[in-house]
Amino acid sequence: MMFDQPKVDTSPKVSDEVRKTTCYMCACRCGINVHMKDGKVAYIEGNRDHPVNKGVLCAKGSAGIMQHNAPSRLRAPLKRVGPRGSGEFEEISWDEALEIAAGWLEPIRQEDPSKLAFFTGRDQSQSFTSFWAQNFGTPNYAAHGGFCSVNMAAAGIYTMGGAFWEFGQPDWDHTKLFMIFGVAEDHDSNPIKMGIGKIKARGAKVIGVNPIRSGYNAVADEWVGITPGTDGLFILALVHELLKAGKIDLTYLAQFTNAPVLVNSDPDTPEYGLLMRDKDGKLLVIDRKTGKPAPFDKKGVKPDLSATYRQAGITHRPVMHLLAERYMSDEYSPENVSDRCGISARRIKAIAAELARVAFEEEIVLDHEWTDFRGEKHKTMVGRPVSFHSMRGISAHSNGFQTCRSLHLLQILLGSVEVPGGFRFKPPYPKPVSIHPTPHCKVTPGKPLDGPHLGFVRGPEDLALKEDGSPARIDKAYTWENPMSAHGLMHMVISNAYAGDPYKIDTLFMYMANMSWNSSMNTRGVIDMLTDKDESGEYVIPCIIYSDAYSSEMVAYADLVLPDTTYLERHDCISLLDRPICEADGAADAIRWPVVEPDRDVKGFQTALILLANKMGLPGFTNEDGSAKYQDYADYIVNHERKPGIGPLAGWRMGEKGLTHGRGAPNEAQLQSYIANGGFFVKHIPDNCAYMKPWNMGYQDWAVELGLYDTPQPYIFDLYVETMRKFQLAAEGHGERQPPDHLRERVKKTLDPLPIWYPPFEDDHVDANEYPVHALTQRPMAMYHSWGTQNAWLRQIHGRNPLYVPTKIWEAEGFAEGDWASVSSAHGEITVPVAHMAALNENTVWTWNAIGKRKGAWALDNDAPEATKGFLLNHLIHELLPPKGDGLRWANSDPITGQAAWFDLRVKIKKAQAPAEAQPAFDPIKSPVGAGPGELTWKVGK
Repeated sequence: MMFDQPKVDTSPKVSDEVRKTTCYMCACRCGINVHMKDGKVAYIEGNRDHPVNKGVLCAKGSAGIMQHNAPSRLRAPLKRVGPRGSGEFEEISWDEALEIAAGWLEPIRQEDPSKLAFFTGRDQSQSFTSFWAQNFGTPNYAAHGGFCSVNMAAAGIYTMGGAFWEFGQPDWDHTKLFMIFGVAEDHDSNPIKMGIGKIKARGAKVIGVNPIRSGYNAVADEWVGITPGTDGLFILALVHELLKAGKIDLTYLAQFTNAPVLVNSDPDTPEYGLLMRDKDGKLLVIDRKTGKPAPFDKKGVKPDLSATYRQAGITHRPVMHLLAERYMSDEYSPENVSDRCGISARRIKAIAAELARVAFEEEIVLDHEWTDFRGEKHKTMVGRPVSFHSMRGISAHSNGFQTCRSLHLLQILLGSVEVPGGFRFKPPYPKPVSIHPTPHCKVTPGKPLDGPHLGFVRGPEDLALKEDGSPARIDKAYTWENPMSAHGLMHMVISNAYAGDPYKIDTLFMYMANMSWNSSMNTRGVIDMLTDKDESGEYVIPCIIYSDAYSSEMVAYADLVLPDTTYLERHDCISLLDRPICEADGAADAIRWPVVEPDRDVKGFQTALILLANKMGLPGFTNEDGSAKYQDYADYIVNHERKPGIGPLAGWRMGEKGLTHGRGAPNEAQLQSYIANGGFFVKHIPDNCAYMKPWNMGYQDWAVELGLYDTPQPYIFDLYVETMRKFQLAAEGHGERQPPDHLRERVKKTLDPLPIWYPPFEDDHVDANEYPVHALTQRPMAMYHSWGTQNAWLRQIHGRNPLYVPTKIWEAEGFAEGDWASVSSAHGEITVPVAHMAALNENTVWTWNAIGKRKGAWALDNDAPEATKGFLLNHLIHELLPPKGDGLRWANSDPITGQAAWFDLRVKIKKAQAPAEAQPAFDPIKSPVGAGPGELTWKVGK
């Protein structure tokens, strides 16, 4: 019998055209190929040529089609017509919207620019939005980092000139032991997945430290289910063991850190604890060859880690002495920390021994010649193949800054930063603290602010205080309450503005920050603050302008809504001036461009800001003749220069002899060059410059050529952060700027120049016996911030979220599958579904963040599982700590940076009757776009 061979088209035509751009479904910024049919998006895949993802794409990236076609997209500018919070709006024109916005903003710019509070979420254009705010003249600007990961960024920059994630990465090609702390699945996910796959294929070991075993921790060879908030104690116990065993890289410490720098050790002097300098301000070490003090960077100097120096009756000791004394103390022995950390002393010692063994017995040597900043030539690059990565899990605690510094101390003691096999910086990092600006806050009516809002303080003189000592910023960033803020305190803006502390504002202007729902502590309280009226019947916060692409919960609380585009309809600039897409081997930046034109009356937020700036004639956006410098954001990207020759994009600039990269004049065809290249630019670092970057003069010269620095900026790592000692000295009574008396002891305790550990603040403000359980949230791999659960494809992965309960609590409370629980904190109570999870710290419960939605938002049906079975832990968290009886309400934040302490939460849990839906339940809000269809379908192509 004969059979006809079936004819199967194994390569069907996917598209008419491929347009290459940059994904925005998480913060990876992967390269994507957008396949088009008849002018519509048909398919999204990874771009194999892209330096970030090399063709790999996750579920989020593929689901960008549904993000672009979401029924929740806003359609036109909106003016509130009902009570604030009702969601009642009328659609208006852009001309009217800009007229309203300018009518609110221009009078306060001329009278008192600080009456505007302008705060943005994860918009990836902070270089631009800060430039806009600076030219408006308000000191009240920051982005979302204050409630996300400022502890990680600031601790890394103050300690070693860079940090994890966007600032650096493991040496995936050479590392032999990879240890992660507090890493969930949502950040940098494709590169980490690719990297873990690469190292596991080589047989390298992965150790995951996290109370929750999911995602990357689930594929780790060893999981350490630590007690939340004790990571710093565990890390310092590892340091204790390494010091006791002598397993630290003394040569590395002497050459490349301030371990040999001399410290004033006389407690009776006002310079006690400050570092010794020569007349030119250079840090001093003892040269082993001469036995005398010498500048740390003097050619030929060999710093001594042990020698002391006495001058004018004062003994100066090297930082290494202080470090050894502190961490070799029994306070940090594994036996003394094990109970608190939930990790046995035996296991702590075993991990320390493994770190030491791999670092010093499996060292890597690359035959790359290089010259250091002292002029010494090296034939090889020696590497310690131990690498670390960390993120929000250890950062979002009130002890997070010092915990992050402890982790950097650990990797530096091993000599595993910027060496083969270790942690590597991504350009434009490394950067010394000295190259960063300090924060500025001088307000002049009708004029720009006197400098950048955000920066890195060097001491009390840089605090953002008015002449009377009161906070200059509405969020109280850079004050004695949180002196080293770096990213501002977005989570405190609304409550401070509502309280009029430190002053009242007129207009709250926010972008992509869902502050009436999942981005806010004390969600119910914040909603009340946004809607409350004063005695005269006026809203306490008079005007609220909000921009979003979607009908989020926050839209309902705005008076004016400026509708944003989706990421496939806009120009964006992922810039070296901001948060670029660099890898450790090269500098890279990227763009987004409108692969699809909007079918609604919407504008990219950055373009809307430019139109608003033009309407008000803001400096920086206006030529001398009064005409507009930029017509839209694309125009700004191409033609703006932050300084001569340096613009938002580094690729394809105009030089004297034609096209060049890095430094150069604007090029009108620049965006077209990016589009032709797949939406990105990359310049690879030469092999002899690829490691040892802070000290490698080859890299320093390469960075100057590219425009990352104006002059070489070699520096040494700061194991001892002198800036912090300056704040302590002030708290001890020295200097002109003094902290308020109620903060003196806290400053002295927490701003220690060497990393320390102290219990999370909530532990000291609630009864730990009444609230014995730690409660955490994590971002799911398939979603990102609020955006994912309104995505028709991604909803099917996480349409609801249970509270995961460990076996010990599950059995003690008699839970069974399908049960619900009442969960209470010192602030509130929720009733939610529970699920059993064995791979979980025995005193910790957790859930996915941002799954729960409010009825009426995101074009979801009121009976959608996200609104009935989904929930937020935010209802249990307050922006202030519970009262302690001292008459003060302390911010629920890290006392150094002000980062929101989301993960300090303590709760109690008990079985509850299953309600009809998760509690608390909120009344539905009216959506300006209505509910979406039951089935989301549309025709693409024939």
